[in-house]
Amino acid sequence: MSRPLIAADVDELVRALVRPGDHVHLAGTPSRPNALTYALCRVFGADGHLTVSTTAVHSSAHALALSGVADRVIAGFAGDTYPSPRPNPLYADLEKGEPFSFEAWSLLSYVQRLIAGAQGAPYAVTGSLAGTDLAEGKPDTLHRVPDPARPGEEITLLAPLRPDVTLVHGVAADEDGNIALVPPLGEGAWAAYAAERGVIASVEKIVSREELRRVNDRVVIPGQRVLGLTEARLGAHPQALRTNRLAGVEGYLDDYAFLEEIVASCHGAERGRDWYRAWVTGPGSHEEYIRRLGGRRRAELRVPGPASADDDFDAETETWAQIFRCEREAVARAGAVPAVATPTAAPAEAIASAASAECVAFTPPTRQERLIVLGARAVAEQVRAHGYDTLLAGIGVSHMAAWLAAELLRAGGQDVKVVAELGMYGFRPEGGDTFLFSLLHAGSSEMLAGIPEILGGLVAANPRALGVLAAAEIDESGTINTSRGTDGRWLTGSGGANDIASSTDCVVIAPSSRRRYVTEVGYRTSPGHRVREVVSDFGRFVREGTEGGFRLATWLPADDADGTGEAGTATTAGDTAAADGPYELARQAARAVATRTSWTCDTSRVTAEKPVTAEELTVLRTLDPQGRFR
Repeated sequence: MSRPLIAADVDELVRALVRPGDHVHLAGTPSRPNALTYALCRVFGADGHLTVSTTAVHSSAHALALSGVADRVIAGFAGDTYPSPRPNPLYADLEKGEPFSFEAWSLLSYVQRLIAGAQGAPYAVTGSLAGTDLAEGKPDTLHRVPDPARPGEEITLLAPLRPDVTLVHGVAADEDGNIALVPPLGEGAWAAYAAERGVIASVEKIVSREELRRVNDRVVIPGQRVLGLTEARLGAHPQALRTNRLAGVEGYLDDYAFLEEIVASCHGAERGRDWYRAWVTGPGSHEEYIRRLGGRRRAELRVPGPASADDDFDAETETWAQIFRCEREAVARAGAVPAVATPTAAPAEAIASAASAECVAFTPPTRQERLIVLGARAVAEQVRAHGYDTLLAGIGVSHMAAWLAAELLRAGGQDVKVVAELGMYGFRPEGGDTFLFSLLHAGSSEMLAGIPEILGGLVAANPRALGVLAAAEIDESGTINTSRGTDGRWLTGSGGANDIASSTDCVVIAPSSRRRYVTEVGYRTSPGHRVREVVSDFGRFVREGTEGGFRLATWLPADDADGTGEAGTATTAGDTAAADGPYELARQAARAVATRTSWTCDTSRVTAEKPVTAEELTVLRTLDPQGRFR
């Protein structure tokens, strides 16, 4: 067996091993091959004519659109994930084939295709996609066929996904190409095995065979599959890399300030071109890219540990609290949010403090905070009533509601496991970091795995899992749209939402709006038959069974007259409605439904929702000390 090419840098590696017209896969681990992606854009530009597959197009992957290197992209998401999920204007005309043709999948079905490719199977079988628009327009890759074991039923078969080459960033490798990674692993090594020609890898450090043998339990990709590799320090930047100091390699945190710079640029007048010039074509090499980041910024991103000899700064070992402070200060310097004090109390301690008294100045909840609290109540009640043991939330207000529900349940003596689709199980949010996929949360996780284990084993195959989802549109059947707006513009896509909604019971959390609560969604991203409850900022909609429509079960009026402004504690309006009796409560609730949704649902059995409590708000603001979700 020949050894892999060991190149001087990422550009040389790409130039040697990638061909115009290739199908290139960007590995969907939490630490993406961003240095290699930039090199791909620099080396080929608009002459690449590549097909690119990746779990999601966001942050640094926007370089694919800005460079023109890809003619076609296969993914489950295209938009922004930080500081919150949102459409990116680069993809407004995605359905028209601009900036590339786009083949949309759900996250698990996408990985299932990779697994089939890796195992040499003719098809993958999926429980996702059926009955949604994600299953349409794929005659060569998706087949609905009769189920041989259940007459009259159908199953969904997917063609295997087999790229020409897979790009990976790892922690370390030896000269034989064996690559070590530290979990969580996202899609894992499946794309390495599925690649027709093999893997092109960057790693933080190339080590000797002997050194890698000492950590052979962390070798995820065997050298047999590797075409070439190179060292690229901070090769996943601006995303994080978890290392556990394997082979002496220091880990680093998500560069939130940099991520926000990308988002601001893409939403600005130049639509990302200024960022692309400054950080992709301008540096001309990964070495210059690292130099431009500067020593101070690199220091702020380092996971706590002894200072490295090659760093150009003087620093002592830092605590997690100091690291968190550095993250926030870096974002503040970029003009994103004001710097604030690092939180010192865990959420459970905040509950105890709130119960004991004036530890927190109680300011009224914002409309979004009220939505999150009502969502958390719904989730907690579903857990208590139906015995769910696992919560998997989509990114945004939905994951904040799931986190809050878990903390409130824990304070009441009931433990429920919070999981994240990229591979974290049983974690508690770390250090006030509200990013769902922050690798800081891995430290508190009970298990670290990948997408198949979480979306497959712990959700699709687990009857005690509860999904917590968001929606750009939702209709009275519970069907969710997160893909296409009413004006035809692309939103973001499914991510793992379709997989969750296809297989397990769900609570959907969505702010009230006539454009959001619609009579019929413009695109069926996720099915609605497993949606048990829909939570708005003024009340909670429930239904009995899976066939009927929703009714408004609870109502919490806003402080403002028409319910369109900032929501407060709602004591005055609520007391008035209660004093006038159930008829007046139902009348006001019906007005709210009519003015703030396009639904026509029953409000005759509505009950008053209690105002947001100091305890709930204290725990929420402990989870979100910077007010990202206010």
